[in-house]
Amino acid sequence: MDRLTSSAPQSAAYLSPAAVLEAHFRIPPGLFDLGIRSPLSESPGLFRFGPGVTCHGRFFPSGPARATDAVPDLTKEVRSAHGGCLLPFDPNEAADNLRREAYAIADQPALAHNAWIRKLYYALRPVLPVSARRHAQRLALRGFEQRSFPVWPVDRSVDCMLERVLALALQSAGVDSVPFIWFWPENKHACVLMTHDVETSRGLNSCDDLMALDQSFGIPASFQLIPHGRYRVTQPALDRIRSRGFEVNLHDWNHDGSLFRNERLFRARAKGINAHADKWKAKGFRSGALYRNPDWLQSLNVEYDMSIPAVAHLDPQSGGCCTIFPWFNGPLLEIPVTMTQDYSLFHILRQYSLDLWKRQLEIALAGCGLACFIVHPDYIRDRRSRDIYRALLAYLDELRDSKNLWVTLPGEVNNWWRRRSRMKLERNGERWEIAGPGSEQARVAFASLQDGHLVYSFSPILKPAVSQTA
Repeated sequence: MDRLTSSAPQSAAYLSPAAVLEAHFRIPPGLFDLGIRSPLSESPGLFRFGPGVTCHGRFFPSGPARATDAVPDLTKEVRSAHGGCLLPFDPNEAADNLRREAYAIADQPALAHNAWIRKLYYALRPVLPVSARRHAQRLALRGFEQRSFPVWPVDRSVDCMLERVLALALQSAGVDSVPFIWFWPENKHACVLMTHDVETSRGLNSCDDLMALDQSFGIPASFQLIPHGRYRVTQPALDRIRSRGFEVNLHDWNHDGSLFRNERLFRARAKGINAHADKWKAKGFRSGALYRNPDWLQSLNVEYDMSIPAVAHLDPQSGGCCTIFPWFNGPLLEIPVTMTQDYSLFHILRQYSLDLWKRQLEIALAGCGLACFIVHPDYIRDRRSRDIYRALLAYLDELRDSKNLWVTLPGEVNNWWRRRSRMKLERNGERWEIAGPGSEQARVAFASLQDGHLVYSFSPILKPAVSQTA
């Protein structure tokens, strides 16, 4: 059979279309022939790849889009060839552009792009009451629900694009199913992370009570602590958090909104962040207010970052990585924030209920992905917000058993995702087996086509254990 070739330029970070599937799903290499139609457009742009999936990159045909089709749907441009498939775009580029937010955001809130406004806001922030802050933030974020992309309240464009490419690969090859290494250990359906960003000394003093509340429901959590300026973190405080089964990570440098103001300032502060990562033996990081630059983040001496939301409509920096799965940003594992923050829920949306969180959980669980929460000890001090958080913990505890969820720590997700990335599927007679460190926790799953949709199961027989639409 003729091999299909890609028209995309090769680089150290480049993955061929088949290799992109192999990296995400951990399928055996060499099963599919996937190529890219050429020529691709000179400049990248937004395009659709079926209903509900928006991507960004160069695409075929390379001519200008019609005025009536400003965001074209490329589904009809797929071609079969020699038992393989030719795609009208580069999946590696499309996934990378979404995850790293390379697409243009024209309606950034003023706080994100105006350095002087941001500086003034953070200078006044310590003396501003929450009521004044939330009023200013509502004004800055007004109209967020009208943005069509990324999709609110959870965007899965990267995941759905990869699922549809895999479905096309199965169809073109005439293969009923393909084995892959399941996303989570011990065939857990999906993953839940609870994280606590500690912004003030009052929040730090509330950590013991918050740990007791989490422990009462058996929910582990990570605490992101600010290393400089806001409050003093003692070694006994770190030891106390870890001794109770929780995790310590770094939270920005001093949370003044300026970490990513320019590269020179970031590099200077990164030295202090890295020193504290070593001192605290912390492996994870999250920036203040979820400001971010994926390229600069790679210079931090940590193993994983939790600064990029799936959808950032309610954050000062718009955008979103459009995935509910961890992904590698160079040596750094990015663990996306997929659930609305407690502050945004209570003070921006003015919702004191579980409705939005339940809706987002439903989307994450349907995609067999990650539900990552941020709940601040600073903002759940009053009875109403504390009652909502207690109800969330009870709901997660219920789902843990009924939905077979892996409720764990970010550090454990980091360890698992790195081990999984090094595992391989090997054929042993009629069986597929997983090789590599940690493989005793891994499970072989199968992706199959059923009525045109991609279905996941833990048996080659089409009896779905979990499924999602491709």
